[in-house]
Amino acid sequence: MVSPYMIGIAETEEGYFLEQTSSASSHALLVNNSGSVSIVEKEKVQLTSSISTIAGIIGIIHLSSGAYLITANGSSEVGRVFGDKKIYRITAFSILPLSSNRSVVTEEETKYLELLKNHLNDATLFFSYDYDLTSSVQRQSQLDTLLSSPSWRTVDTEFMWNHFVSSDLIKLAEKNPIADNFILPVIYGYAKLVKTTINQKPVTFGLITRRSRYRAGTRYFRRGINTDGYVANFNETEQLLIIHSGTGEDSIYSYLQIRGSVPVYWAEMNNLQYKPNLLLGPSDYIATRLHFQRTSKKYGKQYLVNLVNQKGYERPVKLAYESAVTALNDPNIDYTYFDFHHECRKMRWDRVKLLISHLKERGLSDHDYCSVTIGEKVIMGSRQTHAVRTNCMDCLDRTNVVQSTLGRWFLQSELEKAGVVSVGQSWESIDPAFNYIFQNFWADNADAVSNSYSGTGALKTDFTRTGKRTKKGALNDLINSITRYIKNNYRDGPRQDGYDIFLGNALPYEIVNSQFQDVRPAATQAIPYVLLASLTILFTTLIYPKGSLLDFKNCSFLAICVTVLGFSLRYIVKNGIQFVNWPRLCSLDYLKTREILNDGKFNGVLYEKAATFNKYVAEDQKKE
Repeated sequence: MVSPYMIGIAETEEGYFLEQTSSASSHALLVNNSGSVSIVEKEKVQLTSSISTIAGIIGIIHLSSGAYLITANGSSEVGRVFGDKKIYRITAFSILPLSSNRSVVTEEETKYLELLKNHLNDATLFFSYDYDLTSSVQRQSQLDTLLSSPSWRTVDTEFMWNHFVSSDLIKLAEKNPIADNFILPVIYGYAKLVKTTINQKPVTFGLITRRSRYRAGTRYFRRGINTDGYVANFNETEQLLIIHSGTGEDSIYSYLQIRGSVPVYWAEMNNLQYKPNLLLGPSDYIATRLHFQRTSKKYGKQYLVNLVNQKGYERPVKLAYESAVTALNDPNIDYTYFDFHHECRKMRWDRVKLLISHLKERGLSDHDYCSVTIGEKVIMGSRQTHAVRTNCMDCLDRTNVVQSTLGRWFLQSELEKAGVVSVGQSWESIDPAFNYIFQNFWADNADAVSNSYSGTGALKTDFTRTGKRTKKGALNDLINSITRYIKNNYRDGPRQDGYDIFLGNALPYEIVNSQFQDVRPAATQAIPYVLLASLTILFTTLIYPKGSLLDFKNCSFLAICVTVLGFSLRYIVKNGIQFVNWPRLCSLDYLKTREILNDGKFNGVLYEKAATFNKYVAEDQKKE
């Protein structure tokens, strides 16, 4: 059965015709070849193709020489909330050219399209026709939109991932409300809900993670905070528990957590080494204050949990964070440091419970969650008045372990409140089958958040999935760490460009000169090829020598190859920053380019650290 919310699409001479399926409306949407949109009468449109069905419109984007309609063609259901409100993941999409001369695509445009396609292929995008995925249960209850169909007019725009590419439709909707029906809010993150039982009681359990569209990007190219107070890798994760009574009323329990990069100016500048250069920016806490003012208004009191190491490479970030918190002296934030690697050494990650004990002493209550009863109307029970904000260096692996442990702790309190288990009766021991579901939901969520930022699944998910740290899990972490190194140095530049195009941070039609040309000096560009050639010749000579390998000619030839190989390798190691695959479309606050001139002629550019950021070497690193 075709959902009445789905869209029928067909071509016209002017562009694309779109209508709601199973709708009696006499109006439709026309996206013309210039990329502009309008509401038209159906009977006045001449179609040049048959109507096909799509899941919805992701948006419209303008690149360097044309506009494109982005559609969600396929979707799969990932769960239901409140009975029949379905949540979907986008499984297929199309990027449809709108130019009247669609067969002519410039080389520059082709590269922009490739970046856009790769971004959409990598992204885990979710939507719902009749539930606001951008907002928590509590926010929807406060807006009185929990039972109504979602509208872009009430969504949390921070988490509407396609907000920029929907801007043309939003502008049209402000003039003509019919356009509301064609705007489909989409989130980037994780969503899954399952109807099951706990202690033989029917429940729905789910996780929804929403990724902020501000300061979004890849692991090393988006760190810390920007001047507007937005931090990298900011995610809001909502754990949902719905108790089905069988009388037509459901009890909903929602617990919200947040994660985000340390909210000061800092960065890690890639240089092909396993640990990049750690940089600290200006000690200006105006942006930090803006960040906490915004999050306090949104979430209430914040318990800040900092998991970075207090020794070695990570220590400067810890100290910078603590200096900022001390300088702000904000009563709405409560800072806690937890030395994760020390407390949980020898794979004793169950000791994260020590952190919960400490947070309880600081005032965190496991009864501080949102509860709502839904029947014919919504009855608000309790409201969550706090948020635990967890971070490590990447806000991925250690953060995932802590967030899942907090989710487990609050779930115990919710089940006791609902009468599913007795007070003090552990739900894990009563229902191991549900415990398996819980663990895998949180592990899958960890992988989704990690993939979007680092390019691989999360580390330490063996503990999240099984409750135990294993040697197999440690080996898998090693493989993921190596993969992260390769991707973060050699693949993430284009991936960051894809983020910036889709989110509107870079506007290709405003860029005059090509950003895809390699403008490094010719000698710098040639070094990797020299290295590869000398390595190839070396191995070929060793495997297929002409005559005896110990002949003077062969020995001399091998000596030359080894010398060239050593010189090339040494140059690359010493100048690693020049060989990183940097983003091309948006500048990085910690990186600048310097022009190289030869007899007054431009000879290329080299990358170097920006003056506003300083390399920090901890005292214990200097001794090593």
